[in-house]
Amino acid sequence: MLVLVCVTICVTVFFFFCENTIVLAQGEMRLDGIFQVQTFGFPPLEDREKSTTLFSGLNYFGGDMLSKEDTLKLAEMESSAVNEMFVILSDIWLDHDETMAKLETVLDGYEDVEVVPSLFVLMGNFCSRRFDLAYNSLSTLRSNFAKLGKMIGNHQRLKEHSRFLFIPGPDDAGPSKVLPWCALSKYLTEELRKHIPNAIFASNPCRIKFYTQEIVFFRHDLLNKMRNSCLIPRSTEETSDFFELLVATITHQSHLCPLPLSVQPIIWNYDHCLHLYPSPHTIVVGDSSEQKAFKYNTGTTCFNPGSFSNDYTFVVYRPCNQEVELSALEL
Repeated sequence: MLVLVCVTICVTVFFFFCENTIVLAQGEMRLDGIFQVQTFGFPPLEDREKSTTLFSGLNYFGGDMLSKEDTLKLAEMESSAVNEMFVILSDIWLDHDETMAKLETVLDGYEDVEVVPSLFVLMGNFCSRRFDLAYNSLSTLRSNFAKLGKMIGNHQRLKEHSRFLFIPGPDDAGPSKVLPWCALSKYLTEELRKHIPNAIFASNPCRIKFYTQEIVFFRHDLLNKMRNSCLIPRSTEETSDFFELLVATITHQSHLCPLPLSVQPIIWNYDHCLHLYPSPHTIVVGDSSEQKAFKYNTGTTCFNPGSFSNDYTFVVYRPCNQEVELSALEL
């Protein structure tokens, strides 16, 4: 007798099959009561258009519900926003002089372009070492944010025409290490806000909408945690790229961090903040691993800008056509 069941299993084949991930298993129920698995895999990924059609009138992403007329108007505006550009950097160590000098080089370069980026996304960690009151000072970190604000403020065109979005990292100062992480505190960023009044300080993960497009930002060293939670070495039959495996795992699980709570605690009442259903147009995973970009076969664009403080890599993203430019400064 062949049956189809949903089980939780701790193996890895073509994805990162870890504890707390759901798989569909097909096999035979033997007479001795043991279910013998023959094939298994992740639940199939549902097409975004199909999801939104089936659940029209519901907003899983967050924000206000839009009427059909508003959506059509936004789509028309989006089609003309061909020059819109996002610059995304991860690991901005404010206490590292060389990192700050390289960041100023990036800002100098975009200050002089014809059309400045509409958005700069600066993701943590904002310290070169895990924040700990035994080694770090809140007043020093506050002062470093003030210096960053002054640096940005010295670039007049960027200050006037670009928005700056700040997302905390896993080792930044905060009340806990339980997901989702709250925004950087007002005490730390107060002086920066004086230089950049339109700066945005968001939670981690963070969701933004670019007209009709849904974009998710998540700063977490997720790849190592996923690999460490696997019990059987992965197969290279389909791909040897770890980042592709990571993208496949989180999209098929429709969750940014499908790991057991013992590995990554989550505030249960806010677990919906990590959901990826329907699949967003773009997922940005700020990971300390190598810079990568991958467009999954469902049309979701996913990329990792790399660690700016380690190798001075970053990403230029053009949302109008979901084009990813992997960029880097010379070492």
